[in-house]
Amino acid sequence: MGLEELFGFIGGTLISAAMIPQVIRLFKLKSAREISLVFTLLLLLGGIFWLIYGLILLRPSIIYTNSVAISLSGLMLFAKLKWGQTPKNE
Repeated sequence: MGLEELFGFIGGTLISAAMIPQVIRLFKLKSAREISLVFTLLLLLGGIFWLIYGLILLRPSIIYTNSVAISLSGLMLFAKLKWGQTPKNE
């Protein structure tokens, strides 16, 4: 593994790991009102395009880290769709 691929793994891992506390919080609180649907969709779509780019270039660091990011973004989208509405009594 070259230095550039190592940096790709480190950077991608840190970016993906940054979403973990948010996903945990969403599922713990069962509330996603404070998360923007547009943000979540753009994050997911961006991850999908990065994954496609990584597959085209056959770059493991891009493929693996964006696969994780897509999974976490998908969980965020699920939470937003399930728990993102304001209760009717508020």
